[in-house]
Amino acid sequence: MEIKQVCILGAGTLGTRIAFQAALSGYWVKVYDIKEESFTISKKMISKIAKGLIASELYTQLAIDEAFTRLSYTLDDEEAVAEADIISESVTEDLALKQQVWTRMGQIAPEKTIFTTNTSYLLPSSLASFTGRPSRFCAFHFHDVFYSKIVDIMPHPGTDAKVIEILQDFGQKLKQVPVVLKKENHGYIFNAMLLSFLGAAGKLLVNEVATIEDIDKSWMVNFHVPMGPFAILDSIGLDTAWHVTHQLPDANSKAFADLLKTYVDAGKLGEKSGEGFYRY
Repeated sequence: MEIKQVCILGAGTLGTRIAFQAALSGYWVKVYDIKEESFTISKKMISKIAKGLIASELYTQLAIDEAFTRLSYTLDDEEAVAEADIISESVTEDLALKQQVWTRMGQIAPEKTIFTTNTSYLLPSSLASFTGRPSRFCAFHFHDVFYSKIVDIMPHPGTDAKVIEILQDFGQKLKQVPVVLKKENHGYIFNAMLLSFLGAAGKLLVNEVATIEDIDKSWMVNFHVPMGPFAILDSIGLDTAWHVTHQLPDANSKAFADLLKTYVDAGKLGEKSGEGFYRY
């Protein structure tokens, strides 16, 4: 099967980045969301990314302009999936919502369509049966896309082996490095390690051991990196971080989730909203 048409469900931070990278890689891309304002934010995000890619000489203005011609947005889910060879779902990390989305996609998507979820924590086996075609369902989890170029391929026990092969090839064509998990695991590979790191930073903060700034400085200076744990959380999105953290059973995670919720309730979602732990 050759992938030509890509459908992105969810015009948030990562859905937008996946859509733009797919368009830059020569695919026809339709982005679906339920809110028109999501498209406005998505387009602004893409413009900012494009400027950075041109400034870094990774892409020419011509390549960027051609990618824009292959990228479109729609509020109509049937239009979004009508010709889709593959769907990449990046909706909110809420199990019930994702199950609802995949039930709908199973009803309206063509038989040929491969279903993938970009969830950063949920297991594909918790979603596969809702599609009505579990053999064509797999987790296909991106990171930053442009700078952190790993894509996790995590099948559930019923995923067709051919789908895994197609996703490995597709991931490479999107200029990512595919890694295949041998079995399901919450957090995949990198995020499983990242959760421990961010959780340790959260514990230091809620226990009032040090300030946000000093915790970040400690990590940044020691490892010679531009971002500490709280700046990383801002880039991920504090709403996404809360959805993952509040599901963890230990007391430290619960306490950190409660802190994250105060930011989310105040509309401070991180970089995408202009303010989180830091202002942007």
